[in-house]
Formats: sequence, structure tokens, C-alpha cells
Amino acid sequence: MVNALTKAIIKLTTKLDPIAVGTKFFPTNSLETEYVELFNSTQTILFELEKAEINSDTISQNLIRDVGAENIPKDYTFYELSPAENRIEEYALVSNIIMGSDRYFYIELPHPSRLIDIFVKIIENENGEVVEKTATELIAKMLSKNDAIRVAIELIGIGLSEGVQVISAVGMTGAASIERAIHYTQNVGSFPGIAFTKLGGEYALVFDSPFLLKESKPVDLENYLFIDLIDSTKFIDKNGRNQLVELMNGIKNFIESECEGELEGYREGGDDFIARFPSKDLAIRAGLDAAWFALHNGAKIRAGVGRSRREAGERAQLVDSLKSTAPLSLVVFEIANGLYAYNIPSEFTRTLINLIENEKAKLIGVFAFVFIFTFLMSILGLGMFSFVGVLLALVYAFIT
Repeated sequence: MVNALTKAIIKLTTKLDPIAVGTKFFPTNSLETEYVELFNSTQTILFELEKAEINSDTISQNLIRDVGAENIPKDYTFYELSPAENRIEEYALVSNIIMGSDRYFYIELPHPSRLIDIFVKIIENENGEVVEKTATELIAKMLSKNDAIRVAIELIGIGLSEGVQVISAVGMTGAASIERAIHYTQNVGSFPGIAFTKLGGEYALVFDSPFLLKESKPVDLENYLFIDLIDSTKFIDKNGRNQLVELMNGIKNFIESECEGELEGYREGGDDFIARFPSKDLAIRAGLDAAWFALHNGAKIRAGVGRSRREAGERAQLVDSLKSTAPLSLVVFEIANGLYAYNIPSEFTRTLINLIENEKAKLIGVFAFVFIFTFLMSILGLGMFSFVGVLLALVYAFIT
């Protein structure tokens, strides 16, 4: 949630509706701590550009789109174990960006079976890693949540063809996937199926009759990031072209080495490029890191994440259509059927937000000083110089 006064100031200057400033995500390791500090020190704002409608129907539609209709049998029952709220939770989004979405999955058989060894081979052929295995259980790690769901469905189908009821669940960790499987059996029963989370809710697919997919294949969903430096001509005039090259190369190197991105259409000295990523989470993370890096070097970027190069470019160009008081450094992306953006605010905006959120006593003192100064100027017949009080207050706020 955003403080009411903070929200009013942000809406006044950006004409956009903020969901969160910084993050409430609680870090548990050094990588998470580093990112949480970046979110909070830069007062990174999450905006809702087009609200997503989150309900069982849209969750089901997104699942079919992301996993692939060809990878899900026609006969199944969709269960809502725990509904998602009809809003985006910023801390869950931050968790996905930093750590990636759920990609561990748990498989449980009712009794020892040779199928467990067959499942291991299938998982390894799908570029998965088997973490633990017994005669009736296994835990595996896949490249993404969608891959985990897709492969689990394939294994459930093989189990049904052999008369074995396979239960599966997907989680952020192996332990979380086991807990989700327990929750599944408590709510649904010991029927073959898979439990998973989507946008904060918990859901399951239950399969009542045998099926065998022709061939389970990952959906060919591309994830593109379009990055463009805002007002590059002004940046070059102020800092020189060599500084531009250094800035863009720094972003390029990070994307390739840390985010598994493949750059397209970049020429040294240019002010924009497109990169392709194995997941949307990595694309958003790369966009954020690029925006933070640009801010540290006195620049702003506009960035868009999409399933095609054109879609990513169009989302980046949304910055030009906004009615904000100044161009915003935005990373625009889709969640469910809505459109959202991270903004790295200017130093002036960050100072105001910090005063409101963390230094209320200083803010009250600043307003009191301005009021008293203006009152005294009026008494002395120097009301026209009241603006000096405002300038002094701003200088004090920035210096301290």
C-alpha cells in the first residue's frame, strides 16, 4: 500500500495510479537483500496502467496459454483451492523477479512402481534435475513453472495409462511443493492431478480418465525486452559519446552475463537494443537493473517487455503517450490481462517520498518554517519574497 499523501503527489506529477513504493518483500539471502535495498533506496514505484481482471476464468485461460493447449488433455476439472485476490501483490511480483517463479515439482505414487525410474528419465530429457528420489516419491527442478506443470501432466497421463494414480504439486522449493501436495489431497482427495499457484491463488487440475498426450513440448513463448535511452542527444551533449557507449555496454554485459539474455540489433554507440530471454521474470529483472544502472549514470531509459519484438517496442513507447510532467523512466510489462510498469523516480521525487514516508517530523518542520516565514514576510510588507522560504526549505530538505 502507498501512503495517501505519497500517492497524491505521485498521481499529481505522473497522472498514473501507484500500487507500491519500494517493496515489503522480506529478504532471506544476500541476493534478495541486494535487490530489496535497490527497490527501497531508489523508491521504485509500481504503477497499474491497465488493471488485470483476476478470477478463476482468467487464471484458467492464462494457464492454457502459458502451458500450451496441446499439452493439456481435454478432459480435466479445474479446482480453485484458494482464490487469488483481484489485485497484484507487489511482494509476490518482486519474489518472482528476483528468484524466478515456482519451478520445483513433487511427484507421489500410491505404492512402489517401476514408473519412478521412467519418470526420472523423462525429467532429465526435459532438461530437468531430479533432486530427491525414493520408490514412491521424487522432487525435481525444472527451468520454469510452466515446464514443471507441463511435465507433471505428462507423467500423470503415463501413470493413468498404467493404472497408477499420480499426485503432483509445484512450488518455489521442494518443501513447498510437498506442502502443496498435502493441501491438494486434503481438499480434493487422492485423485490424480497437479496443484500450483497463480497470482497469489492456489489451483489444481484433476484428471478423471486416462489420457496420453501425443508429444509434450514446451510452448514457444518468446520474451523480449526493448530498451531505449531517453533523450540520448542531451545525454551526449552533457557527458560525451564515450559515456553513452560505456553506459550501453554496461547494460549489455549485465543482460548477457546475469540475465541469460541474447541481444539483437545492437551497434556500439547506439542508444537502443532488443534482447531475448528464457522467461518473462528475467526480462523484467533485466529492465529494472538497466533502469537502476542508467539512473546511477545520470540517464533514463524506457523499456518494454513483450512476447514479440514489436510488442516490447510498443510498450516501451507508451512512455511518450503519458501525460506526466516529465518523461518517466519506465519498465512496462504484462501481468495476466493487465499492464503494469516499474518507475525509477527522479531525485526530487525520491526526496519528497522519503520525507513523507520516513521523516514526517522533518516534513512538518519544513511546512512550519515556510508558514512562519511567509507570515513574517507579510507582516513586514515583503510578501512578494515569500517564495524564498520555499526555496530555503527545499534546499534544507535536499542537503539533509
